[in-house]
Amino acid sequence: MSVDAVRNYLKQFDLDGKVEEFTQSSATVELAAKAAGVIPAMIAKTLSFKVQDHGILIVTSGDTKVDNHKYKAKFGTKAKMLTPDEVMEYTGHGIGGVCPYANPEGRVKVYLDESLKRYPMALPAAGSPSSCVRLTIEELEKSCPGAEWVDVCVVV
Repeated sequence: MSVDAVRNYLKQFDLDGKVEEFTQSSATVELAAKAAGVIPAMIAKTLSFKVQDHGILIVTSGDTKVDNHKYKAKFGTKAKMLTPDEVMEYTGHGIGGVCPYANPEGRVKVYLDESLKRYPMALPAAGSPSSCVRLTIEELEKSCPGAEWVDVCVVV
């Protein structure tokens, strides 16, 4: 999927104007923070996992990692990340651009990690490895209808 698909998805929430594209890569937390001029913790990285036969996306703060005990308690299984091919199949986005937006219908469930609430703003990718969406936490929540808040990550 492209940035245009994400922008089009965000129109329904009147957030399409918040998409930013960069001339440099924002494919990692560090690169995204530098491109957007924020601290790495404000980057909302989207981690993709497989639970039984479906995918889940956990949007978390850029300075966290999954706590395996918390993950297993919540999802009933060990954390197993999607392969690069599965990432594209389940999300429609390539690695570096995975985000909670414009994913194929019914392929993934989105979860927002509590770590995001430490800052007033979060910047998830926008479908490409050189883009983001600069959102308040309220806008992030609004743009992810049906997403559940979870506490499965820890600050590293």
